[in-house]
Amino acid sequence: MKIYNRYIAAIALSLVLASCKAPMATVVKDEVKENVPQNFNQEDQSDANTNSGTTPWRQFFTDPNLVALIEVALKNNQELLITLQEIEIAKSGVLAKKGRLTPTVSAGGGAGVRKAGRYTSEGAGDATTDIEPGKAMPDPLMNFEGGLTADWEIDIWKKLRTEKESAVAHYLSTVEGKNFVLSNLIEEVADNYYELLALDNQLDIIQQYIKLQQKALEISKIQKEAAAATELAVKKFEAELAKSKATEYTIRQQITEKENEINALCGRFPQPIARTKESFMTTIPQTVYTGIPSQLLANRPDIKQAELELKSAKLDVEAARKEFYPSLEISATLGLEAFKPSYLVKLPESMAASLAGELAGPLINKSAIKANFQTADAKQIQALYEYDKTILNAYLDVANLMSKVKNIDQYYQLKSQETKSLEQSIDIANQLFRNSRADYLEVLLNQRDALDAKMELVEAKQKQLSTVVDIYKSLGGGWK
Repeated sequence: MKIYNRYIAAIALSLVLASCKAPMATVVKDEVKENVPQNFNQEDQSDANTNSGTTPWRQFFTDPNLVALIEVALKNNQELLITLQEIEIAKSGVLAKKGRLTPTVSAGGGAGVRKAGRYTSEGAGDATTDIEPGKAMPDPLMNFEGGLTADWEIDIWKKLRTEKESAVAHYLSTVEGKNFVLSNLIEEVADNYYELLALDNQLDIIQQYIKLQQKALEISKIQKEAAAATELAVKKFEAELAKSKATEYTIRQQITEKENEINALCGRFPQPIARTKESFMTTIPQTVYTGIPSQLLANRPDIKQAELELKSAKLDVEAARKEFYPSLEISATLGLEAFKPSYLVKLPESMAASLAGELAGPLINKSAIKANFQTADAKQIQALYEYDKTILNAYLDVANLMSKVKNIDQYYQLKSQETKSLEQSIDIANQLFRNSRADYLEVLLNQRDALDAKMELVEAKQKQLSTVVDIYKSLGGGWK
């Protein structure tokens, strides 16, 4: 007995010693997170207590039509619904890993028959054995059984707990992924809504320009009859009028496509988009407060998602490393067994039970386990680089958009001045043309310049509003 115990101890010791050679995970220093700047630029001295990224989207957007569109999109958007199913899949993964921590118990029953050869040790023994006094062993021998079976892997190295923690981290990352989809969806709806309002205003401008061209064409015809202008002037005004009408239909098509793009985000078939275009040019963009860069780590869902994926990847490496350790499994059965169904109820004679424990670990040919570990280790490094890239891109997004907000405001102010000056020049050119003191080319050029300036002014307003939406999203706003 002592020799047997020593033999078992020697096997267990050899398994443990072999497992001690498990490789170590690669350690990479996260320099990007550690070196996040204190401010977005040298001129920026933002207060950490004022950050627009923490403002709920219903408070940030004040246009009731836009708010209504966002609410519809949050209910029906297909991409968001797909993301919600990814959360459910990840949740099931957590339950599966959690289930491995507890014993697996199954119930079952069966029947069979066995006939041993007479000239075998088993057959000879059965032939000379009475199942009961005076009653020989049946031949062939039937077997009926039923009972419970339990299998349990003892988590001695906490490998199963590590796998469960990895699954939990992945589940939480899918929740943050859903929040990032929410933030992007709100940004897309708002940007497309402002683009639609811009197209509405450009359509009004081109229609006003068409009326202006029609009047100029009438004047040129009158002047031609009075020999104050030539047929060339008439044809030039006709061509300009035709070009403007063609532009009108182009804008109408763009409006239709933009409406359908918004409807697609809302997960519905084409229908009119409720909006008020009249106040578009007088809309004042929201004032955005950026806070400090380190707040991006807590506010932006994509950064939190990447951080949780990194945590999950590190736990996967730890679990893969523990595959080199020996595992302890316990199995047990408890039930009834007899060669005749009526004997199953004879207790305790029909009772059958077993209990076994197995300690096993890899000794030779560990290539599959090594490959799994190396894969997990590479994924961990990949997740770290992805996390660093997400932080860097988030910082650059905000820095670029802060600069864009300032520059687009200046651009809008200058375009406003240009538009006012050109509108005045149109009146002057038309008056001179009526009095034959300016030719048709001066009128056409002034009108074209004024049209271009008005169109660009509308685009500047749209960019002004969209840039504010973009920086709000870049600060982590939109999902709360």
